[in-house]
Amino acid sequence: MKKRITFFMALLLVPLFSAAGAIAGSTVSSTVYKAGDVVEIKGQIEPGSDLYISIAQQEMFAPQDTDGVHEVKKFKKETKKGGFDMDTAIAPLYYLITNVPEKFGKTDKKKFGGPSVLLGKGNGIYSTTMFYLKKKFADVDADARAMMGPIKSDKQWNFFRWANENSYGINTIVKEGNRKGKVVIFSRSVIGDEKSGNYWDKGTKVNLDKATGEYTASFKSFRHTPPDTQFDVLVNGAKVADYKIEKNGYWLTKGYRYMNPLWIVIGAILVGTYFSMIGAAGGMLMAAFQVLVVNTMGPVGINAANVLKPSNMALTLFSPLGSFWRYAKIEKRVAWPVGLSFGVGIFIGSIWLGKYVSAVLPMKAYKEWLAVLVVIMGIKTLMEMRPAAMAKRKNIKAMTKKFNDEIAQAKAEGRSAEMGSIEPIKTGIMDYRFKFWGEEFRINPLLFAILGVVIGIVSRSFGIGGGFLLVPAMTTLGALPMYVAVPISLIGTCFSSIGSFIGYLMTGYLPDMTLAICIIIGGFAGGMLGSRAQKLFSEMTLKWVLAATLFFLFFRFFKIEIWI
Repeated sequence: MKKRITFFMALLLVPLFSAAGAIAGSTVSSTVYKAGDVVEIKGQIEPGSDLYISIAQQEMFAPQDTDGVHEVKKFKKETKKGGFDMDTAIAPLYYLITNVPEKFGKTDKKKFGGPSVLLGKGNGIYSTTMFYLKKKFADVDADARAMMGPIKSDKQWNFFRWANENSYGINTIVKEGNRKGKVVIFSRSVIGDEKSGNYWDKGTKVNLDKATGEYTASFKSFRHTPPDTQFDVLVNGAKVADYKIEKNGYWLTKGYRYMNPLWIVIGAILVGTYFSMIGAAGGMLMAAFQVLVVNTMGPVGINAANVLKPSNMALTLFSPLGSFWRYAKIEKRVAWPVGLSFGVGIFIGSIWLGKYVSAVLPMKAYKEWLAVLVVIMGIKTLMEMRPAAMAKRKNIKAMTKKFNDEIAQAKAEGRSAEMGSIEPIKTGIMDYRFKFWGEEFRINPLLFAILGVVIGIVSRSFGIGGGFLLVPAMTTLGALPMYVAVPISLIGTCFSSIGSFIGYLMTGYLPDMTLAICIIIGGFAGGMLGSRAQKLFSEMTLKWVLAATLFFLFFRFFKIEIWI
């Protein structure tokens, strides 16, 4: 009888203790939170024990779960060298709150930013610190290993480590990064008390009285946690509760962010206006807006770029349409043979050749070598504005004088300035001549068709229109004035956008529809504003703006932005 009582008491006590001494009574402050709310856990563990709170998303992810064509290829390569399999599953959102983070890794220096082709892997022009997880699961303290909830094997640890420390993993699986300025360094995973001073611990509090085992811990939930995400809470290895995150704002289904659509429309209007004025950098600036403001990420398993790029096409297609009616029909300043030859070349490059080149050439090196080309074109644009260069291009100098005179006269008479129109002289596949403001210009459409193929490849790879290369090419190689180059560029970006978008659809990548619709509305409105605003600025002013844009892109491509 005595043995039976002892056995019965033992059964009652089992739930009160975990393998490492978690005592019953741990509670979570609520069962439902809004994304971004503070989650608080309190209770008591065995006196003298360290605290390990595992908060893991219930829905796990394994590489085999993705249906992204490019992601499948990437994961197959990474599993071979990363020590995990296509069926290895982890929680995309996972946090380990502890008073002893050093048992799972260490804080060390991290170099970032700048051109990797010059600095080499692991180097950069900026320096910070980050928390590096231990390389092997076996290197983690045995007791600490048992406290990690759903992470139980070497393969899971390897996948967890890769997903949280590799930029591709953060942009594809984890979706929450610790940022230094505007650059994601690594993902939030093992976190301690904010008194540490580490930027990844900000918003987290851990209070543990080892003498009694009483503790209180809290952390700020991820502001962009998807609606209705369920989490398990384990304290020292034992599950004590679960909770749900509810939506906190308008949720972008594929953008994977909470964002008021009105801000996206406003951003698209500003970018569309700028784009339609200079015919360049609309796609790049919209991409920057998505990265820095919207922070477009994509659903778990799909790389952020494969949602951002097709969504971006909405601006480079519809912003030109908003301005093209005025340029083509009202002001008649579209050089059609050049625009169409450009367009055909760009279409071929974007829908066909682009996918092969981008698959072979590493994107990081690609962007950085492109930065060299961009800055060369920026310097070339500045050199064209020198008096000596302007003197050689007598037609542009004479056209600029006529335009300035018209502006002055229109202002004196209180009317809108009138723009010159294209007057064709000769049309040929290798020789197209026309007059603009009474000055003659000559260009080779075939040459620009070939150039269009190259720009189309770039367009497909980046998810942009290619205007940042089109306009400088026409003003430097073709010696065309900005007022003629911009409408031609808009034709080219329309073709490249259609070709690139079809290419994405063929591989199964769709844009976030809310994001795309907002960009369409804002881009179209911005295009209409930009076409009207362009004539308020002189040829020289537009070239200054173009040069500044090219140098901005140079800093972006080389990751040496001053706002980092």
